[in-house]
Amino acid sequence: MSPATGKTKSIVEQMAGPVESHWFQPIPPAQVPSSIVCASSASPRAVSIRIALPKVEVRSYQFPESPHWSVPANTTGGSRLPQATQVVSATIAAQQAAQPDNAAAGGDRLDCLKSRTRLKPPSDVVKLQDRLYYMLQPPLEFLLSDASINVPFEPFPYQFEGISFLYPRVAAILADEMGLGKTMQAIMAMRLLLRAGEIRNVLLVCPKPLVTNWRRELSLWAPEVPLAIIEGEQAKRQWQWLETSAPIKIANYELLMRDRELLSDQAKFDLVVLDEAQRIKNRSSTTSEIVRSIARRRSWALSGTPVENSPDDLVGIFEFLAPNYLHSAMSPRQMGQAARDFILRRTKDNVLKDLPPKMFRDAELELTPAQWATYQAAEYEGVLRLSEMGEGITIQHVFELVLRLKQICNFDPVTGASSKLERLEADLEEVAASGQKAIVFTQWVTTIRELSRHLARFQPLEYHGQIPSKQRDRIIEEFRSDARRHVLLMSYGAGSVGLNLQFSRYVFLFDRWWNPAIEDQAVNRAHRIGAAGPVTVTRMLTTGTIEERINQVLEEKRELFSTLLSHTDTPRSAGMTRQEIFGLFRLQLPTPHGGAAA
Repeated sequence: MSPATGKTKSIVEQMAGPVESHWFQPIPPAQVPSSIVCASSASPRAVSIRIALPKVEVRSYQFPESPHWSVPANTTGGSRLPQATQVVSATIAAQQAAQPDNAAAGGDRLDCLKSRTRLKPPSDVVKLQDRLYYMLQPPLEFLLSDASINVPFEPFPYQFEGISFLYPRVAAILADEMGLGKTMQAIMAMRLLLRAGEIRNVLLVCPKPLVTNWRRELSLWAPEVPLAIIEGEQAKRQWQWLETSAPIKIANYELLMRDRELLSDQAKFDLVVLDEAQRIKNRSSTTSEIVRSIARRRSWALSGTPVENSPDDLVGIFEFLAPNYLHSAMSPRQMGQAARDFILRRTKDNVLKDLPPKMFRDAELELTPAQWATYQAAEYEGVLRLSEMGEGITIQHVFELVLRLKQICNFDPVTGASSKLERLEADLEEVAASGQKAIVFTQWVTTIRELSRHLARFQPLEYHGQIPSKQRDRIIEEFRSDARRHVLLMSYGAGSVGLNLQFSRYVFLFDRWWNPAIEDQAVNRAHRIGAAGPVTVTRMLTTGTIEERINQVLEEKRELFSTLLSHTDTPRSAGMTRQEIFGLFRLQLPTPHGGAAA
């Protein structure tokens, strides 16, 4: 009984008080079924409530494609990729060979639907709307099965996981071991975000030697997305920073220091991605200060070694991702627990079942300005001299010019500049930090000695024809057992036969041999039965040079032999003929001699 009114309250009224919502509507007493009885302390009274269905707000989500990026329909039924990317590299071919069931395009579309990789939002997502957004997205495999999204080959399962990790995160570190495809995973995540309209402008910052690699990978994995590389005079760069037609801009760390004022005053980005993010591990460095000053909504970091020396390295990177989130006073356990939702780290051992035994990376580099000036002068003078020789020209004369140009592609003889060395040093930093070992192959002992001088901090060992035979076994054993020895510098001639180096997971071809079979033998020193894991092979190549021309000829022959003679050994004639060598400089073959392989 209510003391104020003396009336009996229903159970509903006692529990919830007055009900004003339109969800609840009392039923007239005449319509109350006799089976509904509600007891009270005074006299039984039955009350029925009708619960009206609420109006449910329904939202749908899609991934719209900007009309400015649409690729014209190909009426011939060929590939939608630009012509430059229609030729699939050996890297792609090798990974496709590791997935024979996916060879046909139709098989790609069917197989990708067998697995389901959902977006993985951070654990701190609270709003129901945000959770529903990620929950209702289709699996990544389904998105990539859409014919409008061209990919050169289907990513590995762990790469789908990486894309799903990056996509929803405002701050993230992708810390996969080198060779697992951090670049591709970041590009695909950016591509999907751009298609969804969640981001409109991206700044990608990387070391200068990696700019060409990012450009190549973007043309391969996101061919429809316009790209701008910040370079040139200051006036040009100022215009490039403000230009809006290219959703992705690439700049190197050194350039950021010159354009600091332009970045802080005008440029604003939806996403900033740092490659080789260990560059900002020192919070007090100028590079770190400039990067942290860039206005942005999302921050991603890519690094195979986010912790190189101490936990402070991770704190330095987090100052870019989430300022003041981590601090040096935290114990390693506390820091790890706090950061675990921001970091995805896989090693080759973790994803061993997904990987092929050999993975190829083509490092296409541009010569430094000093190298390019020397190269152009040497090629012009050399070709002029060969042309003046007329019928007296021989294969040896052409060889001398080829070898001279190839050596300039390694190091500028005047200044010592080398774009290959810059790239190699960046990669070896990660190899050494992860406790792994690498073999570097080259044709020349002079190049080995030059590399040994520049790579002294990695304590390299040399192995070539000028090393006495009695010392060679000791060198291999020292490389195997000494944890401080991260690099073995080896000549093709001394290292292509009779060695077992399966404890090394990384192989770098600093320059390229004439015959692909010799390169394959060199790579197989590390890729042997009983190897500890997959071997990552990085093949260095300078674009616009004699190296690129030689590689084009050899790749065409490799593809031809693979097609015609897939069940036989590589024939000895896989090298270059005299006619092909003369053709490198568009020189006329003087006499119709036989085409012996070089």
